[in-house]
Amino acid sequence: MTVTAPTAYSVPFRLDRSRGPRVVRIVNDGSETVSSLRVTLLGSGLLVPVSTGTLAPGQSLALSVIGPELVASSIAVVRWFRPSREEYLWRFSF
Repeated sequence: MTVTAPTAYSVPFRLDRSRGPRVVRIVNDGSETVSSLRVTLLGSGLLVPVSTGTLAPGQSLALSVIGPELVASSIAVVRWFRPSREEYLWRFSF
């Protein structure tokens, strides 16, 4: 019996840090619309906005980090669903 491993799924997002360090855009560079995209921040500071219904290819979501200090030690966790309803997580640091 031969077991075939599933094809790897690349994270469909690109970070645009051109307005950083407090504003970061998540750009959907993938080929499919993702849904229920949510971003949470682990560490100091607050992140606004934190969710959107869908993000189509080419669309972006601006994240504004607010707080008294630069959040260099903070990590953002991005959660989304593919059209197949599979849930994925990705994290990045500031």
